[in-house]
Amino acid sequence: MFLAEEDVQFQLSVHETDFSYEELQELLSFFESEEPISSNSGSEGSSRAVYSPDERKRRRKISNRESAKRSRWRKKRHLENLTDQVNQLNVENRQLKNRLSSVINQYHVVWLENERLRSESEALWAKLLDLYRTSAGMQCSQVLTSK
Repeated sequence: MFLAEEDVQFQLSVHETDFSYEELQELLSFFESEEPISSNSGSEGSSRAVYSPDERKRRRKISNRESAKRSRWRKKRHLENLTDQVNQLNVENRQLKNRLSSVINQYHVVWLENERLRSESEALWAKLLDLYRTSAGMQCSQVLTSK
């Protein structure tokens, strides 16, 4: 199957497909290959007898070469996807670490404020207890003086 360059119309730009220009050219080369594309993984079915053993061997080599090329391309895309995922996870990890640091700082500020308030509360309770004692002492002395 041969495709003339002018016969091929793309619906998406190169940037929208996430493929580089070279990758698109490589994909197009699969369609422009002289070898017919078969749906049964390269086996030719009943037409096998038509080809000589040397021709079958040559065709098998070509098929294997194209299969290896597609496999390398898939592996490359998979590696690129994994690399993108690692980069995204690193960014997310950095953001989470920053958030954790902020929360720890806020916790420290709140803890210090809580300690200050606890200390102030203890001082106020001590003053209140002292006032109760003074008030009770004054009431006792008033009771004693009034008798």
